[in-house]
Amino acid sequence: MSAGNPLDLFWFIPVSGDGTYLGTKKGHRPADFDYLKQIAQAADRLGFGGVLIPTGKNCDDPWITAAALATHTERLRFLLALRPSVTSPAYAARQAAALDRISNGRFLVNIVSGGNATELAGDGVHLDHDERYAHAAEFLTVYNQLLEGKRVDFEGQHIRVKGAQLGFLPVQKPRPPVWFGGSSDPALNVAAEHVETYLTWGEPLDQVDEKLNAVRQRAKARGRKVKFGLRIHLIVRETEAEAWSAADRLIGDISEEAIAAAQAKFALESDSVGQKRMSALHGGGRRDKLVIAPNLWAGVGLVRGGAGTALVGDPKTVAKRLREYQDLGIETIIASGYPHLEEAYKVAELLFPELGIGAVPKRSHATPVGEFGVSGTGFRPAVAAE
Repeated sequence: MSAGNPLDLFWFIPVSGDGTYLGTKKGHRPADFDYLKQIAQAADRLGFGGVLIPTGKNCDDPWITAAALATHTERLRFLLALRPSVTSPAYAARQAAALDRISNGRFLVNIVSGGNATELAGDGVHLDHDERYAHAAEFLTVYNQLLEGKRVDFEGQHIRVKGAQLGFLPVQKPRPPVWFGGSSDPALNVAAEHVETYLTWGEPLDQVDEKLNAVRQRAKARGRKVKFGLRIHLIVRETEAEAWSAADRLIGDISEEAIAAAQAKFALESDSVGQKRMSALHGGGRRDKLVIAPNLWAGVGLVRGGAGTALVGDPKTVAKRLREYQDLGIETIIASGYPHLEEAYKVAELLFPELGIGAVPKRSHATPVGEFGVSGTGFRPAVAAE
């Protein structure tokens, strides 16, 4: 076990909305900017290494949101989803360089080729599955070179640029790192050749190990090394019983009709291999098949597309499970929980100590233990001045 090496733990900005329960309007929180700012500032002060901001037709734009949030945070990195098929690599590189400068080197990009053909058609993208990954490879060839300060002439099947060059370069050198996910063979090839970090969703250990090794071998054949990250939800409580009870409550108001409709939508509209793997974990929506490995629960995926699994348990157990993924090569965990503001505190307060993640140094002002501590007992612990 990798007990001596702290994991880099990211959080999630829910730009499509948030809530206490899945699959219902009960407890819904709209994705207004003030609420997203609360989550980002909480993640910043609690010690999360960064945040992922997703993209899609049901998401507020991640790039504009991050540009606004960067001015309200100090150390948080922003991993922004980008669909390469909806923009040019030169324009995306200019935006990336600007965000990297605005945030003083806190920008990261997560390339998402997209697995929902219906949604992509609405954006004017009519490439099939494999063509999207071929396009992404060409996109990254141009995008990466531009951010490294090179003048680019490129003619491919999907992209042609002549004399492309950036006038303003990013803070990070040689350029901001690229993250990427995908479970198909074309996706693994793009990861091996063009990106710094490959992301996988939370599958059982043997499946994740197989996928990471496939990327590792492909990268080695190209003379490269790739880092690895895990995208997963976390439900952490002081006891196992409390954690599983919280998981049950999260999906307690989802109707069978809603589950069936969500699973039918995923099957009809998505050509994503990763989504098919997620749906297969729980047999296409069966509540009796949600525990798919020790502490690995597929309940989120009953109605949520994409990352659909959570690690559920007490802090020591969840930390142990995360270390098992770390032993496979995972260095970064991109986590989330519902609702994201409260769960950020639960994860930081309960799980960080078990993972060896240090708290952000407190400011000079310190508050003594008050009514929520031990006042009224006649005992007051010493509070160190800072």
